Amino acid sequence: MSSLQRTAPASQAVSLPLEQVKEALGEVLNALQSPTGSARLEEARENSGNDLGKVLQLLLPAAVQIQQEVLQNYGFSADGEGVLRFARLVKSYESQDPEIAAMSSKLKSFFLPPLPLPPHAGLSAPSS
Repeated sequence: MSSLQRTAPASQAVSLPLEQVKEALGEVLNALQSPTGSARLEEARENSGNDLGKVLQLLLPAAVQIQQEVLQNYGFSADGEGVLRFARLVKSYESQDPEIAAMSSKLKSFFLPPLPLPPHAGLSAPSS
């Protein structure tokens, strides 16, 4: 069986209570904002420029790796699958806890570039 076909062991099915998810999310954010994490992300951003393909090749993996380092302390596998499982768990708590929703939004901002507003050419403001 190739590594791509291998399934995660049952022990990787991690379920954390809300407070522990909040704690893990806080640690992930701290790691991304730490001097080391910030430097890794900034280097990836600089090397990516405005090329979305390079962002996906450089920035996203750097952000995922930083998350992996934290999340393995909470029982998640130290790979992309562990990060995805955590993301799904966070998503399940977003509607229950506004703080988790805000933290999740902040997390996404680290590796999702802001989208420029489309020009409003030819559209005029409604008159009153």
